[in-house]
Amino acid sequence: MSTTHSAASARGSGGAARNERSHKRFLTKLTVISTLGGLLFGYDTGVISGALLYMKDELNLSAVGEATVVSSLLFPGAAVGALLGGRLSDALGRKRTLLVCAGLFLVGALGCAMAPNVEIMVLARIVLGLGVGAAAVTCPLYLAEMAPVERRGRMVTINELMIVTGQMLAFSINALLDHLIEDPTVWRYMLAIASVPAVLLLLGMLALPDSPRWYASKGRFAETRRTLELSRSESEAAVEYASISVHAARDRNSKVSGAVHYLRDYPWMRRILWIGCGLAIVQQATGINTVNYYAPTILEQSGLGVSASLVATIAVGVTSVVMTIVGIILLGFVNRRTMLLTGFIGVASSQAALSLVFLLPSSTGRSYIILAAMMVFVAFVQCFIGTCVWLLLSEIFPMAIRGFAMGIAVFVLWTTNALISFVFPILNSVLGSTGTFGLFVLVNLISVYFVYRFVPETKGRSLEELEDRLGAGKPDASAAGSTAAVATR
Repeated sequence: MSTTHSAASARGSGGAARNERSHKRFLTKLTVISTLGGLLFGYDTGVISGALLYMKDELNLSAVGEATVVSSLLFPGAAVGALLGGRLSDALGRKRTLLVCAGLFLVGALGCAMAPNVEIMVLARIVLGLGVGAAAVTCPLYLAEMAPVERRGRMVTINELMIVTGQMLAFSINALLDHLIEDPTVWRYMLAIASVPAVLLLLGMLALPDSPRWYASKGRFAETRRTLELSRSESEAAVEYASISVHAARDRNSKVSGAVHYLRDYPWMRRILWIGCGLAIVQQATGINTVNYYAPTILEQSGLGVSASLVATIAVGVTSVVMTIVGIILLGFVNRRTMLLTGFIGVASSQAALSLVFLLPSSTGRSYIILAAMMVFVAFVQCFIGTCVWLLLSEIFPMAIRGFAMGIAVFVLWTTNALISFVFPILNSVLGSTGTFGLFVLVNLISVYFVYRFVPETKGRSLEELEDRLGAGKPDASAAGSTAAVATR
């Protein structure tokens, strides 16, 4: 009898192990496929830095034309795409919205590569931007809603890793094509390569289910349960299904209908939306995209040649990837608020150093010191801020307004990005590099205050637990000293 019992136990443990491996495989496949949107986001925002060096001659770009080509992807492109993406992800689902994004990425990439003039280039960049903005909203939401609690932080931040990997690939491919193709039209090849991951995203998303929380919001509870069981044990799926069902039923039975009405009737939801918009602003106010978009131009102006500037920019991309990985690891052990506070203090310090380096006499050595200061700056942003802000935005909004609120926050993010990207060359010409980066120091010190005063801690809680805590206005011990707890309904 004991032998029979031992055999049954062995079969049971073996079955559990197989199920666990199956769950991990599913989550890995889901993460890799859905974050191709992040890869495209990174590639399409990073590739322009190298393409501009050649494109501006063939398309006869003035300084304003150059700024328009760069910023049109961001505004109106990504900003409007974020608003549409939030609405679409609530109406069509996270999966189908990512399919729409893949189509926009493909059309936009091919349009940019074949653009005969600046007008078509700007139009194609806007189409690309619509995809970038919608993906920036939908992908983190999809990952946050699909992930088990203990894996949510790392799964969502893989999207940030893919973004910076896309930027590094863009910098590397720009340098490689510049070396291999001695032709002024090389920028067209740089832009066309983005069509490859767009096709992979389109095909891959067809094989994945939608988010269990979206299914529940539409009353499709059987699909909610089935999707949860793809990545959780039976008991874990049952517990999470019960929590999701209660929250979804409450929202569906509420007298309030639509995200706008929820925001009107519940002050705590409005407060969370304002915090989300604030996070979006302070992330972009680091000035990180001045490096992503203009690093080769800054280095060229400091004394390096075009090819040397493109190669040197790869170091910035590698720094982004490595430090994002470090940030993902740290998120398993360090609170979100601590990460952000460390990041903004480090960014302000590194930008102060960068502003002083520009005062040194012009030389090749000065150019490489500028590059090193840029890398330290990028390291703080990507390790402590980039990973954390996207994660917090995917966590803090309640289910009833999640897609809509994420869309608003990311709209604000891209609008801020576009504004900073557009005015940076102008500020740089008026204030000089020292004055411009000195201004960023002051802005980032304000960001330290915002995080300390308003941002809640989210680590270690399910999305439903966070919603209950924020909605009930319970003080958070891990965020002592802040007023992040919101007002009661």
